[in-house]
Amino acid sequence: MSLRQQLSVLMSRTTTVTNLVALVFTAAVVSSPASAQDTDGPDRKITKVGTTSAQFLKLGVGARAIALGGSYAADAGDLSALYWNAAGLTQIQGSAVQLAHTQYLIDIDYNYAAFGTTLGNLGTIAASVIMLNSGEMEVRTIEQPEGTGERFDMQGMALQLSYARPLTDRFSIGSTVKYIREQVWHSSANAIGIDFGVLFTTPYEALRLGASIANFGPKMQMSGRDIIRSVDPDPANEGNVEIVNAEFLTDKFDLPLLFRIGLAWDAFNTENHRLRILTDAAHPNDNSEYVNFGGEYTFRDLIAFRGGYRNLFEEDGEKGLTFGAGLNLRIDRSLRARFDYAYADFGRLEATHWFTVDLQF
Repeated sequence: MSLRQQLSVLMSRTTTVTNLVALVFTAAVVSSPASAQDTDGPDRKITKVGTTSAQFLKLGVGARAIALGGSYAADAGDLSALYWNAAGLTQIQGSAVQLAHTQYLIDIDYNYAAFGTTLGNLGTIAASVIMLNSGEMEVRTIEQPEGTGERFDMQGMALQLSYARPLTDRFSIGSTVKYIREQVWHSSANAIGIDFGVLFTTPYEALRLGASIANFGPKMQMSGRDIIRSVDPDPANEGNVEIVNAEFLTDKFDLPLLFRIGLAWDAFNTENHRLRILTDAAHPNDNSEYVNFGGEYTFRDLIAFRGGYRNLFEEDGEKGLTFGAGLNLRIDRSLRARFDYAYADFGRLEATHWFTVDLQF
């Protein structure tokens, strides 16, 4: 095959993959169950903040990703890829374990654990769990605003199973199936969600493109004994069944559907130094669109310094500056360990601190 023919084939593949990524993202945006904003008159916009269920699915995973401002769709090469872009799991070599923890706002406990392994030419498989616990709070009612003496908590959980496979040496796909559960005191809601992601290394080797669709699935509806009340269906008449257990009909809420598309660029990459620039654009179904930015400097693949900015252009957002660092150690010939830390500013709210440990063997 001549050089001209080789270039023609390469450009054809590049165009096809790029069009596929664009088509997936465009179709996702168009098929969103509801626009992030509804208009009410020519000059008024109503943002649908707080109108989706399972809000803990929007918090993010992994200190490295958080320190980079959440710009991770095109650079998710560790087990946090189950959250950001499952196609990134193809970057894992051998087997790996990731453990992450943060004490979120108002002492909310937020944890993540994952395990993944390669299956040779068959691809990579991984499983993870996200756990959130609000801590105990007092039960208050209209009749007893100071508290009833009882206590409750809110819990969120997502069990995820992912599979990723490279289709070519430049193009990978991945998908995640997740079981989602929210519980508030004695009531709960459950759903099954699906993520899909693609990752493409452009002919310009230093530039990578990633896109993902997260939390596609049915609506969630709370049910349980907390919303059951004893009522008299006909208080005007006596002698009938005066006490009937009735369950209030709660609303159904969409999952927090999110579409991401991102770029990762190695501005320079030498034996001792690497500078990586990243950006993501996101379209949620319950808020305005926003953009994330991040950068990472790595010295000898040993220590990394990171910084970023989250949710730029989001209306009335409190997220902002992020930064952090990472230490990558080779324990022995077959075991590597990485320790990451991230700081994330929340404006008028308290900042959060994120910690992650990765083991690869």
